[in-house]
Parts: sequence; structure tokens; C-alpha cells
Amino acid sequence: MLLFVASEAGILVHKVDLLIYNDLQNGTFLTIHCKSKQDDLGVHLLAYRDYFEVKFRPNMFGTTLFYCSMQWDATTHWFDIYTSERDTCTYCSWNVRPDGPCLMESDKSKNSTTCYHWN
Repeated sequence: MLLFVASEAGILVHKVDLLIYNDLQNGTFLTIHCKSKQDDLGVHLLAYRDYFEVKFRPNMFGTTLFYCSMQWDATTHWFDIYTSERDTCTYCSWNVRPDGPCLMESDKSKNSTTCYHWN
């Protein structure tokens, strides 16, 4: 029994708190629709500086992926908002901007901002 408990403790993966903010400015609304292979997180309409939040545990295989479509002003973009291969943050805050999303990482070891291009 003790061996089983010890092995289970090794499997637990950190919890991720993922936030997606509308940073489009000028009162532009952002419609987002995020999914993973297993979960559809639904469609959400965000006013400027509103956010959508999801909390999850990445899988133990390191293959967790969440992707989102983002629409505003008759344009549609796609982005992989969380990938286990790229993202190591436990608190992942994204600002959606016209030229691409920017990740604001705020963990114990670092504070950084990284901007990406749309897929």
C-alpha cells in the first residue's frame, strides 16, 4: 500500500491557472472558443480587459494542448493557448492583441512577457 501511494504522488502534475484577457482596445469585443482533444470549453464573449479563466492539470505524458479561435471585427485567428512542450507556467496570463497573443508568466522563479504570432 505504501508503495502505491508513493508512486501516485509522483504522478500528480502541477495545476495550471490559465487566463485569457481581451487587450484589443477601442471597445472591441473578443469572441473566443477554446478546446482540447477531450474538452470543449465553450464560446465566450469578452469586453475590453475582461477575461476567461480555466484551471486544469496537464496530463502526465506532457502532451496537453488547448487551442482557441479568436474573432473580432470580421477577422478570425487561431492559437495554441497552452502546450505542455512550450508552457511551464502555473499561472499563465495571456493578453490577446491584434498582432498576436502575449504570455505574461508570473511564477516564483520568473516574471516575463513573450509575444507570439498567430498560427
